[in-house]
Amino acid sequence: MNDPVLGLAGLEKVYNRGKPSEVAVLRGVDLTVARGEMVALVAPSGAGKSTLLHIAGLLDTPDAGSVAIEGEAMAGLGDRRRTEIRRRKIGFVYQFHHLLPEFSAAENVVLPQLANGIGRGAAEARARELLDRVGVLPRAAHRPAALSGGEQQRVAFCRALANGPALLLADEPTGNLDPATSDRVFGALIELVRGTGMAALIATHNLDLAARMDRVVRLAAGRVVT
Repeated sequence: MNDPVLGLAGLEKVYNRGKPSEVAVLRGVDLTVARGEMVALVAPSGAGKSTLLHIAGLLDTPDAGSVAIEGEAMAGLGDRRRTEIRRRKIGFVYQFHHLLPEFSAAENVVLPQLANGIGRGAAEARARELLDRVGVLPRAAHRPAALSGGEQQRVAFCRALANGPALLLADEPTGNLDPATSDRVFGALIELVRGTGMAALIATHNLDLAARMDRVVRLAAGRVVT
């Protein structure tokens, strides 16, 4: 596969190892996602997709196997370097938006850029550009509580993409929205991702949404299958 951004090889993850309640969630996951590719990850609840995304996003570590981001192996890296890679190269979107309630929509998109060393003027311009692309710019000054669920999630997309990550990871990003809103919001996400050429791994229960991506993989019995 050309220009891989995410490379997972032989990932294993076991919870409560050695105890009667031991659960092997991942049993040798292999997956590569290339630049410009959107991959849908489909799995039933409890199958381990969130664990897989957390490991891919450097929020957790596997018991075995390897993770590579843009060809750089993550094994053995110190906390500072892992944090730097996570901040600069990976964007996250969750089922619930997790926006900061005391800040406006625009400020929620500006803040991660400031944390990444971007000047305020450039960060504000980037926030306006992204919010405009998903149709939320007229609501930029509103706090999350004043936004609809669909608007909040579109702001969360913008926040995840604000620093121009190479990899987007999304865990059921439209799972708490009604079908019509989910379809519109997901369309906005696809437009954002397509416009940047990043790699995206998106977990979803929605097979119709999954079918709109480049490739669908399934997590079954702890392994990724096509």
